[in-house]
Amino acid sequence: MSKRSTHPTNIEEEIADLRRQIIDHDYRYYTLNEPVIADIEYDKLLARLRQLETSHPELITPDSPTQRVSGAPAEGFEEYVHKRVMLSLDNSYSIDDLREWAQRCLKLAGGRSFDYVAELKIDGLSISLIYEGSLLVRGVTRGDGSRGEVVTSNVRTIRSVPLRIHEGAFAAGRAEHPATSAGEIEVRGEVYLGHEVFARINRDRSEQGLPVFANPRNAAAGTMRQLDARIAAERQLDVFCYQLLLDGAPALRSHAEALEWMIEAGFKINPDRRSCATIDEVIDYCNHWERHRDEL
Repeated sequence: MSKRSTHPTNIEEEIADLRRQIIDHDYRYYTLNEPVIADIEYDKLLARLRQLETSHPELITPDSPTQRVSGAPAEGFEEYVHKRVMLSLDNSYSIDDLREWAQRCLKLAGGRSFDYVAELKIDGLSISLIYEGSLLVRGVTRGDGSRGEVVTSNVRTIRSVPLRIHEGAFAAGRAEHPATSAGEIEVRGEVYLGHEVFARINRDRSEQGLPVFANPRNAAAGTMRQLDARIAAERQLDVFCYQLLLDGAPALRSHAEALEWMIEAGFKINPDRRSCATIDEVIDYCNHWERHRDEL
């Protein structure tokens, strides 16, 4: 005979309902940029959840919104070997280079037609988000490409990183889908600081007599290597995700499909991307953002 729960059902249900509400509001605010409630109402939901979890600590789960920030600094960073090497991107500084690259792609494709996906390169710090089942279990820096540092506590403070993959991404009946396997799902992305947040951090540091950061990229990289996750939480890092792997291999047939799955799964994808049928459309995209980059 199974042991009957001693917890009041209404408490468990209220905790579960609060978590669902808060996770949904986090997604709308940090990923979609479409909040539907005032900050004070959100704070009330979070305060009530903390109150209930404090009274019933045995009901706390790793993916609870209250568990994003750990209470004590870590002693050091564990090393982790990437299942698939995290490569850096090559640079190109001319249209001729792009056209030559496109010709190499055509040759490699053996004459088969293909499309392109053009995305903006965000200047931050590459990160690997590793999920077992649907739960975030590890966040790892790029490091030297072969091995990085485990910075899970800092990653969990990034509100646009889902602690659990959205259930809708695991819809049944979808072939060649990450959710059809019990394997490790890995989402790679770029952690960054927005300009307004960067300015606020430097303003605060200047007022405290501390040296200011040279640029947002250095600030983001330095923040991810803080041993105290509370510092990372205060600095309000963000992330754009761009790659999906299943057990170290590409999870879907095309990059466009992978991006759509990540959106469905609750990850933040750069909205300024474009599907392009030809290299000329890719070049148009590059020229457009060369003119408008300062507006980002």
